[in-house]
Amino acid sequence: MSDMIQVLNHEGQLVGEPPNLSDDEQHSLYRLMVYGRLFSDRMVALQRQGRIGTNAPLNGQEASAALATALEKDDWFLGSYREIIPMLIKGMNPLAILEVYKGNIASRYDRANHCLPLQIVLAAQMPHGAGLAMAIKYEQKPQVVVAVCGDGATSEGDFNETLNFAGVYKAPLVVVVQNNGWAISVPRSVQTAAQHIDDRGVGFGVPSFIVDGNDALAVHKVMADCVARARAGEGPSLVEMITYRLGAHTTADDPTKYRPQEELDYWRPRDPLLRMRTHLLNKGILTNTSDEQLYEEVAE
Repeated sequence: MSDMIQVLNHEGQLVGEPPNLSDDEQHSLYRLMVYGRLFSDRMVALQRQGRIGTNAPLNGQEASAALATALEKDDWFLGSYREIIPMLIKGMNPLAILEVYKGNIASRYDRANHCLPLQIVLAAQMPHGAGLAMAIKYEQKPQVVVAVCGDGATSEGDFNETLNFAGVYKAPLVVVVQNNGWAISVPRSVQTAAQHIDDRGVGFGVPSFIVDGNDALAVHKVMADCVARARAGEGPSLVEMITYRLGAHTTADDPTKYRPQEELDYWRPRDPLLRMRTHLLNKGILTNTSDEQLYEEVAE
């Protein structure tokens, strides 16, 4: 097991070496996180109105924006239903994401963005990531693939087969697990006897890292290192993000039936938006007024 990598503690204070991001880049990262939360809230509202189908809110996991901030235009990104912000960063049309929840993928999907459509079937995108990475290696291109799944998906054979294949062939692939503690109503503790999911990487000979998944700066820092390593031909990495979903698994779920209130009370102050906002306020990159304006602009 690796030590957890952290740049900001849950109070927004610097506790680790920050990544090489300018003030403007940090502000842009925060804006993307805000966009993700408001977009997710809008999706829930549309579902309640019967205008789209069941969907998965991403509240509490907005630091996932940093999964794509180290990627270049021709790099590939694959994710499931809670990786919406990185897909938007890669250029996916927001309406294309909404249309998935109306059963339509093709009309607005643009393969030039180098994203596969978001995957609903657990871990099914992971072998696709290994396949893309092997194609890149075969063609000797300087590209990288990032493939992301949740902790529940690590119980699928597809996840473990991907790690094994990528490790053997040193594919330019970064495998990421957004560990939010719950696979619907199944806690992580009964999915594996391992203390952390990153222990799986060791078994497959894949370098593995644990990162505070509510710390966007730490996520960017780890991803930048792993992406650079893959691009240099040094093979795959496994990154476990320790995060938490503050809301329901989907709009068809009631988490009060299985999740203790004490757990939610522990994680609410660790909200990634609160953490990043406090950091930017402390640095003078953001003010209370400019933050209100940002929310208004994003909402519009």
